[in-house]
Amino acid sequence: MIQPLAYIHPQAKIADNVVIEPFVTIHKDVEIGEGTWIGSNVTIMDGARIGKNCRIFPGAVISGVPQDLKFNGEVTTAEIGDNTTIRECVTVNRGTKDKWKTVIGSNCLIQAYSHVAHDCEVGNYCIFSNSTTLAGHITIGDYVVLAGLVAIHQFVKVGSHAFVTGGSLVRKDVPPYVKAAREPLSYAGINSVGLRRRGFSPEKINEIQEIYRVLFVKNNNVTKALDIIEAEFKPTEIRDEIVDFIRNSNRGVMKGFGMGS
Repeated sequence: MIQPLAYIHPQAKIADNVVIEPFVTIHKDVEIGEGTWIGSNVTIMDGARIGKNCRIFPGAVISGVPQDLKFNGEVTTAEIGDNTTIRECVTVNRGTKDKWKTVIGSNCLIQAYSHVAHDCEVGNYCIFSNSTTLAGHITIGDYVVLAGLVAIHQFVKVGSHAFVTGGSLVRKDVPPYVKAAREPLSYAGINSVGLRRRGFSPEKINEIQEIYRVLFVKNNNVTKALDIIEAEFKPTEIRDEIVDFIRNSNRGVMKGFGMGS
């Protein structure tokens, strides 16, 4: 299962049934879970922790040293969950002393030429289309879809079930369940197609839509909108998730369409 033209450091921990193709380089402090396939010309560097049944395509570089001038050689990791696919020429840098690790969750698809920088935390079931670029310290929730050529500023947060259209520049936080589009990036409705595909009921989808109408459509400022939402919508997991995300936003959330950057 390991081709003789691959180089694997003798102290790397490779589980059973891992397939390693020719010209792969695997460094010393690496762990790879069972059933994973490593395509030719992949480089897996110190600190990589790769789960079970992953697929890593040719040219990818996993756990490279952070592109951060503050990095001082500290021992950090880049962790990839189970059943995640990393396509051609993706780069995933390991963490710095800020979080000590970069994480990509399980069941994700990271498409070709994408970059995940140091200290990012990516949830489960995410899809990043070709050439998506994440700067450092970014947090991405579960089931997030980023279309091609999306570029995200450092420290930004993207909430679960959000969809960001292709070519977008993401400078502010993107709340959960929404579609984000236009320039500057703005609210473009809720991600109703994605929510239906994931089994959200019409009642829950309507709840999400009504909450975001208060926040983004009715010309309320954020403070007033949150007061209205908490007063007029009964407490639910969805309502509280949206309110907590916005209250805890450090960079501020994107605006409604036509409300400025």
